[in-house]
Amino acid sequence: MSTVEHAWLPRASCDDSCVRAGSGTPGDPVLATLRLIRRVAAALLMLPALPLLAVPLPGRSRVQRLYCRLFLRSLGVRITLSGGPIRNLRGVLVVSGHVSWVDIFVIGSVLPGAFVARADLIDWPAVGLAARIMKIIPIDRASLRRLPHVVAVVAERLRRGQTVVAFPEGTTWCGLAYGPFRPAMFQAAVDSGRPVQPLRLTYHHRDGRPSTLPAFIGDDTLWQSLSRTARTKLTVVDVDVASLELPGTCRRELAARCEVAVRGRITPHFEHTHALVG
Repeated sequence: MSTVEHAWLPRASCDDSCVRAGSGTPGDPVLATLRLIRRVAAALLMLPALPLLAVPLPGRSRVQRLYCRLFLRSLGVRITLSGGPIRNLRGVLVVSGHVSWVDIFVIGSVLPGAFVARADLIDWPAVGLAARIMKIIPIDRASLRRLPHVVAVVAERLRRGQTVVAFPEGTTWCGLAYGPFRPAMFQAAVDSGRPVQPLRLTYHHRDGRPSTLPAFIGDDTLWQSLSRTARTKLTVVDVDVASLELPGTCRRELAARCEVAVRGRITPHFEHTHALVG
C-alpha cells in the first residue's frame, strides 16, 4: 500500500513484523487454500447485487447493514457488538481507529454512512464499487490544500442529517499499534454542531487472541490482505460503541475526548503496542 511521501502525511510504523505478531497459530495450508477459494467465490457471487444498494428505496440503510454483514461472513469475518446502544440519530460523525479496508464493511454493518476515504479507493476492485455506493468523500492525501474543502463537505453533509464516517488516524495501523487522532476532521463536527460517535474496532482470532491478519499496511496489496483474511479459520471483530461526544468549540479537545473513548487514553505520537501479544 504505497503513497506519495509528504512530510505532513501520517505514516504508520507497522510492517510485516506486525502481521506476524498477530497471525495466530498456522493451520493446514491445504485447508487454508480451499477455504480461500470457497470464500472468495462466495464474495464474488455477492458483487452483482452491490449496485442495488444505491437504489433510494425505503429501508435502504437496513439493507446496507445486512449486505455488509453477509459480505463479511462470506470472507469468514463475524461481528460482535458491545458497549452502548446504536442511536438512530441524524447528522452524526462516526470515528474509529483504522486497520484495514475491512473497517468499511464492519462500520457499514452497524452505522452505514458516507466515508471519508483516500481518493484512489474508488479505483479498487469491488471495494471501490462499494465505496462509490456508500458515497465516499474522497481525500487526496498528497494535497494538504484540499483538506479544508473536505472538512467543509463533511460539515455540510452533517448539517443535512447524513451520517459521515472518518478515520482520524489518517492512515492504517496493524491493530496492535496505533497512532494519535488528528483533529482536522473534528472541525466538521464543531462547525456543524453535530455529535460524534466513537467506535472501537478490535480484531480477534476465534480463541480471543488479537489478530492482525486483516491489516492493510506497509506494502500490502488488497489481494494480500484479503487472502490472509479469507484463509484464516475465523476472524471476529468486536465493535465497542462508546458514548456520544458533544462537539464543543475546540476540535483538538474533541479529538482528545474521542481518542480517550476509543483507546482509554491519549496516544503518544506513533506508539507501538506489541506488548499486547506478549
